Amino acid sequence: MGNEQVTRQESIENTFGSNVFNDAALRTRLPKNVYKALKKTIDEGLPLDASVADVVANAMKDWAIEKGATHFTHWFQPMTGITAEKHDSFISPTSDSQVIAEFSGKELIKGEPDASSFPSGGLRATFEARGYTAWDCTSPAFLKDGTLCIPTAFCSYTGEALDKKTPLLRSMEALSKQAVRVLRALGNQTATRVLTTVGPEQEYFIIDKKLYDQRKDLILTGRTLFGAKPPKGQELEDHYFGCIKERIAGFMHEVDTELWKLGVLAKTKHNEVAPAQHELAPIFSTTNVATDHNQLTMETLKKVAARHGLVCLLHEKPFAGVNGSGKHNNWSMSTNDGQNLLDPGKTPHDNEQFLIFLTAVVQAVDEYSDVLRASAANTGNDHRLGANEAPPAIISIFLGEQLTDIFAQLENGGAKSSKSGGELRIGVSTLPALPKDTTDRNRTSPFAFTGNKFEFRMVASSASIAGPNTVLNTIAAEALSRIADRLEKAKDIDSEVQSIVKEIVTKHKRIIFNGNNYAEEWVKEAEKRGLPNIKSTVDAIPVWIKDATVKLFEKHSVLSKVELHSRYEIYLENYIKQINIEALTMLHMAKRQIVPAVVQYVSQIAETIGKVKTASSKASTGVQEELLVKLTQTLDGFSKNIDSLEKALEDAEKTAGDTLKHAQIYRDVVFATMGKLREDGDKLETIVDSKIWPFPTYADILFNV
Repeated sequence: MGNEQVTRQESIENTFGSNVFNDAALRTRLPKNVYKALKKTIDEGLPLDASVADVVANAMKDWAIEKGATHFTHWFQPMTGITAEKHDSFISPTSDSQVIAEFSGKELIKGEPDASSFPSGGLRATFEARGYTAWDCTSPAFLKDGTLCIPTAFCSYTGEALDKKTPLLRSMEALSKQAVRVLRALGNQTATRVLTTVGPEQEYFIIDKKLYDQRKDLILTGRTLFGAKPPKGQELEDHYFGCIKERIAGFMHEVDTELWKLGVLAKTKHNEVAPAQHELAPIFSTTNVATDHNQLTMETLKKVAARHGLVCLLHEKPFAGVNGSGKHNNWSMSTNDGQNLLDPGKTPHDNEQFLIFLTAVVQAVDEYSDVLRASAANTGNDHRLGANEAPPAIISIFLGEQLTDIFAQLENGGAKSSKSGGELRIGVSTLPALPKDTTDRNRTSPFAFTGNKFEFRMVASSASIAGPNTVLNTIAAEALSRIADRLEKAKDIDSEVQSIVKEIVTKHKRIIFNGNNYAEEWVKEAEKRGLPNIKSTVDAIPVWIKDATVKLFEKHSVLSKVELHSRYEIYLENYIKQINIEALTMLHMAKRQIVPAVVQYVSQIAETIGKVKTASSKASTGVQEELLVKLTQTLDGFSKNIDSLEKALEDAEKTAGDTLKHAQIYRDVVFATMGKLREDGDKLETIVDSKIWPFPTYADILFNV
């Protein structure tokens, strides 16, 4: 290994985690007894001693100041879907009018941001401002822009969760509790906790900032509200995994470096299917840490893009007619004694532990597919789900050939064999034989088993992964709870395991589908099987307050009835606000940009016709007149749709007292009218002189990075 290569390797190793108060920093800076006490809290979930917090806070403060920090913040994740922070300096006054740097255990453990202006869904009145943040010591503190960031949960004065992290942490505890019960019944006496792990693949678009700045729709809504189909899209399939452009490569390199400093395990990067679309994938982390890291990833993508004169778009469908973006949520369960509970091993047919946990997930997804679907619902995903690059709105599970065969054996009396993958020989003597996986991959499945984990492919690219993982943890905890109840009463464990897995396979096999989820035939087949097809966010949101949902979340102490109802209100209000902003932005662009541009072009054509006729009475102006008629007719329709959209918004406000009805009107009337306005607007774009058209087109944006 050359000196230069060694230096680069050392640089990467020294960079990684350099801005994180991680385990290495804890071990180095804390007394042994304090370090052991904190580790017990982190590893075993034991309560944190206040005296330990004081020592940790002081060490954390010294570390941060050494690295140039002047402030600290409790970094939390309110129901806005992004992060929030209130910065306080380390300084405290002294009696001689000087200052000293201080940071107490009390300040570390508890913060008090104003809770009145965050979404609460009726949990808090505007005048009831008090809210608390509580230190999540299982997710390490980090430095960002000269500030010590402390990951925290956020709750109201009365204790209800006002954030996405609190329910996630509760769900992790619920799953661990039930999974350990199952493991004990199966004879495992060493595992004391079961952690869920996640690797969220993040898709995004990168465009030039100068072009972005000319599009009010991108600035205000994150997606294009007008835009005709360009001459070239993604049909040549030349962008997917293609050579990364130099400018993008520079941006990606800096993103990796910044994320590595924050301890984010950024591993894979590549071009995605659509032009200007890319993906970043990390290595797995514990779910709450992975959630924090994904929020940092989205923030870093945007921040670094700006340094390169670029803009990162995280919207699920920023451009019509090309692939949108999702977030593939790779989820698994692992014990603290080192076992992946979804690892089938070499002979999965006789791996009781694997079959129990696998079938528990199958049961959970089938029984609560509506809740899982709701966890991936937002306005952006309504454009994406069911399109060519995304799974349909119908939840199903892909298991592949090997496990499907084992399930068939279980249903018919007992599994006795496992199909092997074997070797793949390519037919060229110099190429090695490759070990072949036991099953193919299915890119159309919304919930696919991929070797030792499940990939939930519905998650929205702009959304926090906390919601979907809270649901996954909770529904799995419920299935495992029922299994544990049976195993703990069983006289013959092996026999009971066989009964359980056979019953689950027989009862829930309807959720298994290994075919093409995009096919119309599957939609019809899913309907026959009784699988729900929840096509829109507005249809999905009421699931949160169904009796079965409330019972599930209250049983496992993840969300109370009041907390679920608050989320129902928040999600509906957010849908209404998002569509309202989009409609108002469309009207702004239509009236102040498109109409003036078209009128200008119409005037030019009319003037040209007049000049030609003046110059020669015999000259033909048929082409110009035909163009003029086409323009004026389209402009007339465009103008009528402007009036219709304004009227739709006025009518929608009349239903503001009923949140669900209000959202339904926005979906069925306002959004539908927006589509009609766009249709005429996009038609005008194809007619008007490109020098006059008021903002960059798809061809300009997607192919000029």
